[in-house]
Amino acid sequence: MADINEQAEKKFKSRIAKIRKSNREPDEKAKFSEKIGISLELEFQNKNPDQLTDGITIITSPEGKVLFADYFYGIPENDEYTNVEITDKQLKSIVEFFNDYKLVLDDSD
Repeated sequence: MADINEQAEKKFKSRIAKIRKSNREPDEKAKFSEKIGISLELEFQNKNPDQLTDGITIITSPEGKVLFADYFYGIPENDEYTNVEITDKQLKSIVEFFNDYKLVLDDSD
């Protein structure tokens, strides 16, 4: 059995090949995109991030439906972490806050 690093490298190369093919072929991109969910982690800025880290994790289906959302809170220097469930009402407020946002990835220097 290959070790996990080899498995990860092989799977990543496969995913990149699929993404490149999707970039060339619009029909392939449409099919591939239907299978991609989003995992988004919003990290709040803190004055001392080594003393406090907190944020929100959201996972969606390929259609954009939120499947999971929670708030995370941690004190890294003590290696203490916890999560708080986000209610539907709280999630509505979060989604509304980001309603006007558009994700644009920029890889330029």
